Amino acid sequence: MTAASLLSFVGPDSRHRKRPCRVPAKRAVTADVPAPSGILPLPFLLTGIIVLVASLSWLVARPIVLSGYHYSPEVVAVTHLFVLGWICSVVMGATYQLVPVALETKLHNARLARWHFVLHVLGFIGMVAMFRVWNMKQVGHFGSLLAIGVGLFVYNLARTLKRIPRWNVVSVGIACSLVWLSLTILVGLFLAAAKCWNFSPFEPIAQMHAHAHLGGLGFFVMLLVAVSYKLVPMFTLGEVQSARRAAWSLAVLNTGLLGTFVTILCSSRWKIVFALVVAAGLLLFACELRAILRSRKRRSLDWGMTYFVTAMVLLVPVAALGVVLAWPGLPTTALTMQLENVYGFLAFIGVITFAILGMLYKIVPFLVWYASYSKAIGRNKVPALAELSSSTLQAVGYWLFLGGVAVGAAATTLGHERCVRAGSLLLLASIVVFLVNMGRILTHLVRPRRGDRLSQPALTSAPV
Repeated sequence: MTAASLLSFVGPDSRHRKRPCRVPAKRAVTADVPAPSGILPLPFLLTGIIVLVASLSWLVARPIVLSGYHYSPEVVAVTHLFVLGWICSVVMGATYQLVPVALETKLHNARLARWHFVLHVLGFIGMVAMFRVWNMKQVGHFGSLLAIGVGLFVYNLARTLKRIPRWNVVSVGIACSLVWLSLTILVGLFLAAAKCWNFSPFEPIAQMHAHAHLGGLGFFVMLLVAVSYKLVPMFTLGEVQSARRAAWSLAVLNTGLLGTFVTILCSSRWKIVFALVVAAGLLLFACELRAILRSRKRRSLDWGMTYFVTAMVLLVPVAALGVVLAWPGLPTTALTMQLENVYGFLAFIGVITFAILGMLYKIVPFLVWYASYSKAIGRNKVPALAELSSSTLQAVGYWLFLGGVAVGAAATTLGHERCVRAGSLLLLASIVVFLVNMGRILTHLVRPRRGDRLSQPALTSAPV
């Protein structure tokens, strides 16, 4: 499926249209790229959503995770549950779906992706359990399973990237994120081994922070920036305004991340310089994203894109806080230690999770629509994408989540357990609303709502 044909699926919202748009049946699916399989990413997505509910429930039950010191077995366990079980599961599953579409090519091997899923689930569940009891030897064993799964993921996507005829900023960004992911896993295995044998020359906190930045900035944010240059124009009917600025944003981010990793690991005072370099890369990305949104033909943003854009706005306080925490000679006080918690909270929940929820509101309806209605094109009237979910529930979930982020960040700063629990409850309520909406969408897999047969079978209704 080409990007052009995908646009016919995710184009302007049909809520304000009285009649379905009709296009020739031969244009519904092109032969350039095989149609995406909705089955492949769904196990990753469902696993991630289950873990998200479990992680937020953990925060509700144990708010000390955010209101207390962040280097303890419980905090490390719940962090890895959230990052590996929720974020990694969903991002990797979505990547299997989106990368072939974004790059207009075919996934190298779907069977490798299925093996990756098995190894990933066994790996992160075992790691979390062993972190909780601080058995680092077993953490290393289960981490090795996870690493093998990540190796399959990286190899699969690397072979997929090899198929593309011409590289661009999106493919380069995806390739960079895969390199950083590989380094993150290798560093994680090194840290587990170092804990077992007590041979690391680096400070424990410094190496943990360096490891976290490799994964958070190197894989998640880098991938987010790269695919934004494809998906935001696709979903808003806009286009990249400056390919040079987009390329510079990736170059500056990569430079800043490399320097940040090394200087944090070595506890160097130069980390402030590279924190500013990372902030400069994010600023270039923000400028290009703003230009794309200003050029869009679809003037109103749907809720999925509203979630995503809000997440990108939250990069501003995250970057600012990162610069403050990198300041040379910053004293280690109760406040600065809580600000480190806030930094992680805003990055992983405020930015990455908010962005993922927005993209899921774009991806899941398309997968379900394609599975349920693609074969009925030209034969029956079929619902538009916007009709699969409830915009009211999307709005309620948005404000609940934004409120949870605000309350959670403020409460974490103050180290106030009851308010942390309140913020976590708001986040959990938002996810419950999200699940209700997802359930509404998934019912179309069980009971497709096909209308009457069309009188002109040569024409089809584009799901816009």
